[in-house]
Amino acid sequence: YSLVSLHSIHENADVSWEPVPGKIDIYADKTQMNRLFTNLLQNAVESIPSDMKGRIIICEDIDAEYITVIIEDNGSGIPEEMKNKIFSPNFTTKTSGTGLGLAMCKGIVEQAKGKIWFETNASKGTSFHVTIPLAVSGVVNEPEMQS
Repeated sequence: YSLVSLHSIHENADVSWEPVPGKIDIYADKTQMNRLFTNLLQNAVESIPSDMKGRIIICEDIDAEYITVIIEDNGSGIPEEMKNKIFSPNFTTKTSGTGLGLAMCKGIVEQAKGKIWFETNASKGTSFHVTIPLAVSGVVNEPEMQS
């Protein structure tokens, strides 16, 4: 998976991926899915303070109707006063950028008829959860993965 290998070379973070077996078929634009997960991985890397070693774990879970991808980091977490604004356009916790990243992520997920949410703890980090409906029930062994 190219996004994982891209972020695996980051010197400040170890990235691990726990995929579900087989290939998954979803109705979603591949380019948009790449944007979604690139943004979430980049945010996870950037959330890690420069004086600590980062840990990013990407887990997948699948049931009869959905695939859920969880991107968990051990970064600074999201402050309480920012939690309800995190998916708002033009909102950012960074010193640079447009603040459109997570708003864009939410739009991509909703366009694919999915859901995105997060859990955060200031001392432990944040996990973003993305659930996307499967195109067909279960794992498809022949088509290329669409995400």
